[in-house]
Amino acid sequence: MWQALHEELGPRGFAAVTVALDARPEDARPWIEAAKPTHPSLIDTAHVVADLYNMVNVPTVLWIDERGRIVRPNDVAFGTDTFKHITGLEAARPLGALRAWVRGETPGFTADETRAHLALPTPADQEARAEFGLGEWLWRRGRRDAAGRHFDRAGALAPHDFTIRRGTMPMRGVDPMGPKFREMLGAWTTAGHSYYRPLPDTRG
Repeated sequence: MWQALHEELGPRGFAAVTVALDARPEDARPWIEAAKPTHPSLIDTAHVVADLYNMVNVPTVLWIDERGRIVRPNDVAFGTDTFKHITGLEAARPLGALRAWVRGETPGFTADETRAHLALPTPADQEARAEFGLGEWLWRRGRRDAAGRHFDRAGALAPHDFTIRRGTMPMRGVDPMGPKFREMLGAWTTAGHSYYRPLPDTRG
């Protein structure tokens, strides 16, 4: 879908940049190669993008204008309705909003509106990122038990951050779409939390 949008809206100055958050390039490479993107399609093995923009789940989309200013902060946007039965979210609304913005039919958020919708990291969130980064450093050096302790600490500090909690699963040999993930997700939602938190005007 993002490649199709890139082709559709490219003549109007739109450029898509897609980023996969994966521990190893080979985890995402087959999907990227199958999509044959002509837009930048990156694999972020160090979670740099998640750190910079405080992304706590995927898919997360943000809009950046030609001046480099965020005009729509982190939002949930699916390219298709494949997971609508799970999420309750439709792809059409956020994609329609994006098209309208690129075509100049609707404006992006003002600076004040963007700030109002930004979810800034707390000190605990930042500590969780540091714990995750240390755990990943240890994992890459074969110190799996030590890495696991830091991963656990990161998840406890920021239980809402699924780029951390789910992101550690492949490094621990756990299927990030398998029973352990479903168990974690079920516990989270049963406790009354939302797994996806779209901005109010794009909720499906």
